[in-house]
Amino acid sequence: MAPLNRIIIDTDPGVDDVLAMLLALAGKPEEIEILLLSVTYGNVEVRSCLRNVVALFHVIEKELEWRRARGQLEGFGAMLSSKPLVAVGAEHPLEDELLMADYFRENFDSIISERKANLLIDGVDGLAGVHESHPHLSPSDTWKTLFEPPPENASPEEVAAARELALPSKAFRPSQLPAHKEILRLLAENPRDSITIVAVGPLTNLALAAAEDPETFLKVKEVVVMGGAIDVEGNITPVAEFNTYADAVATARVFALTSPNPASTMPPIPPTLSNLPAYPPKLSRTLNLTMFPLDITSSHLLHKEHVHAKLDPLIEAGSPLAEWTSAFIQKTYEKIESLTRKQANPGLELHDPLTIWYMLTRSAPNWMLAPKAPEDIRVETAGQWTRGMHVIDRRNRKKGDAVSAPKQVKSPGAVDIANPMESMILIGDAPGDSGGWLSVNRGNRINRIVGTPGEDVFGPYLLERVFG
Repeated sequence: MAPLNRIIIDTDPGVDDVLAMLLALAGKPEEIEILLLSVTYGNVEVRSCLRNVVALFHVIEKELEWRRARGQLEGFGAMLSSKPLVAVGAEHPLEDELLMADYFRENFDSIISERKANLLIDGVDGLAGVHESHPHLSPSDTWKTLFEPPPENASPEEVAAARELALPSKAFRPSQLPAHKEILRLLAENPRDSITIVAVGPLTNLALAAAEDPETFLKVKEVVVMGGAIDVEGNITPVAEFNTYADAVATARVFALTSPNPASTMPPIPPTLSNLPAYPPKLSRTLNLTMFPLDITSSHLLHKEHVHAKLDPLIEAGSPLAEWTSAFIQKTYEKIESLTRKQANPGLELHDPLTIWYMLTRSAPNWMLAPKAPEDIRVETAGQWTRGMHVIDRRNRKKGDAVSAPKQVKSPGAVDIANPMESMILIGDAPGDSGGWLSVNRGNRINRIVGTPGEDVFGPYLLERVFG
């Protein structure tokens, strides 16, 4: 039976990214196929992110050996059937290439450090120092050669033998292609609308792929993005969420592909400094993008008491995965408790895993889009204080051409919250509308998730799916 969903996960593996990947890899083969893990910078620099992915497969393989020895069901059917590719992507934001932004280059380390404080991620490896605290669960450094081009004078047989020795897990396939090129290759070689990209880190890899070949990129069925803050405060600045803030230009470029006129929302890059081309004026179709902002993700928590109840007995029984996962989750709870008031049962916010839950259960009627979806949500790229902010038009003004306005897409549970002023205010040529917010032919078309199958059920669901 063919899987219901075939996905690429673009990730900057920290704590909640790893939980998202575990949830996907633990799926059933008929539910989901993971074609590629596309690694980018974010929580830490890209090589540390890559190490976390390799360690994840290493620990899962140890877990499967342990389960087999106990006569348990192995699980992780999606991983075993998919044997996903792993490719290394961007090491820095597009702005390093596009704007030569001295500010961002000089302050990137402090931005990452601030992100760790704000998002409660501890340790230089993005996983609370688990590689140092649990070296017996970390792969040897031989894996580093897997993602490098082979020596020029090596024969194919020698290369294959060397890679076999270096591979810490047979559950994934290392790629020597840059991640954005691997994304384009998979989209080119597969039918249109057969692959979904789930992006849970900065969107640099996606922006690079879209810039290189926009028509191939638009073969994607859907891009599911964890990022942004609409009606809540940001987690890196008062208005910005980290994934967007880390590469606002990349986010703006990807979002622009949802527009019937991408040029209307593209970031203002001086032509003399831009290494990435503008999109062609005519594209075959618009991008289908679904957004999971902090507004919906922050309320889905993995509570400490649930983690202890599920993992403590498994750790006592010798589960490598429970021991490894508990190590960085418990450190995260310690950080939460050190930065907030004492809580009886603190919770870890499940930002990234929520996107995978959506992929596994997307037919459930409880997944709800914003009542006015698709919305014109744009990304601020140049503001001194508002960089990375997601901007929407909050004015009580009607779009200029109601007849040709795009039909709104409503989810099964959506309620139409009409603005009573709209029937009274008619705008013709939209005077004073800088930026074309009232034009039906300009602006982005973003599907924003506002409802899920349940905040309280997700944490236990994740633990049950991953640990049995």
